Amino acid sequence: MVVSKSINDLMSDPRRCIDLQNVHNFRDLGGYPNNEGQSTKWRTLFRADGLYRLGDDDLVHLRDLQLRTVIDLRTERERLERGVFPVEHLAVQTRHVSIVDVVWTDTKMPLIEDAVEFLVWGYREMLEIGAARFAEALELLSLHDVLPAVFHCAAGKDRTGILAALVLSSLGVDDEIICADYGLTEAAIARTIAWSQIHLPELAERFGNTPHVFLAADPRAMAIILRELHDRYGSVVRYVHEIGVDESTIDRLRQTLLEAS
Repeated sequence: MVVSKSINDLMSDPRRCIDLQNVHNFRDLGGYPNNEGQSTKWRTLFRADGLYRLGDDDLVHLRDLQLRTVIDLRTERERLERGVFPVEHLAVQTRHVSIVDVVWTDTKMPLIEDAVEFLVWGYREMLEIGAARFAEALELLSLHDVLPAVFHCAAGKDRTGILAALVLSSLGVDDEIICADYGLTEAAIARTIAWSQIHLPELAERFGNTPHVFLAADPRAMAIILRELHDRYGSVVRYVHEIGVDESTIDRLRQTLLEAS
């Protein structure tokens, strides 16, 4: 695939990261070239972290994005304990698609100290357990009247990262770009931790009690997962078909999320 911009240029595009005060991993998935000479549309699909933290100034900024839909990938417990998108202040439709029923911090985890090895283990589990829900999210994103949309989890890293990878790969975006996009979360988590230490001590405490491997966002882990999907299914798109997403859904995703480069 010929990419007119370098990976670094694509990641550092000033339109990429949406600068908010209380949410630090809100990113535009636009501007990524695919293998057919097209690019993902700007200001159409976003990925994010904990949108329950949005402040008044953040909401003013988000109004400019003209969001129609917020897809919350968190568990019901997370929603009840942390809160949800403030629809009373910004009118959007919200959809809850819980990718997993229990988060890592609430389960007995294997003793894996290497971050890449841990993430690969976790993402394999997520792709198996959450297959039907990833399919549901992809179906939802293919509907024209949901866009512009943002999907998010707690940190915007794991559930959000896998869904972003499935979307981008379905659009024909190269694995190297998908992995680099995933890797942007590492700096975003560092920003969130620094912000929480000043503005939200209870979140800072949770970060302090979280194993370091839970917070990692190493692109090598995503690369391994994508390679495994290619090896097992022939392509990521074939995995997407395997979990119940038909070709018409992929076609709608491409029609609504791609444009000529």
